[in-house]
Amino acid sequence: QVQLVESGGGSVQPGGSLKLSCVTSGIVNGLYDMAWYRQAPGKERAMVARITSGGTTSYADSVKGRFTISRDNSINTVYLQMNSLKPEDTAVYYCHANRPGPFNYWGQGTQVTVSS
Repeated sequence: QVQLVESGGGSVQPGGSLKLSCVTSGIVNGLYDMAWYRQAPGKERAMVARITSGGTTSYADSVKGRFTISRDNSINTVYLQMNSLKPEDTAVYYCHANRPGPFNYWGQGTQVTVSS
């Protein structure tokens, strides 16, 4: 059974930082491209950051320079370091794993709220 379990969400003031973690089980983490998505109320889910199985990273324009995605395959974990948080970063953040074929998995999400 494949599981992706996110943690690290919470409430923070503007300008603050949070670090999200996603621990996977049931898959060989290193074979998958991993990504973080977010969904704000009334908006579609959108990709925030992505890291390929080879370690190449990419980011949404809105978070470039503020967010950093990383992975530690030895402990089946992907991270999202979020700095200089803004109110518009408020959303539910989801971890996603995929590789070619019918291999496409989501976590349950973790809430991030940025408010003064």
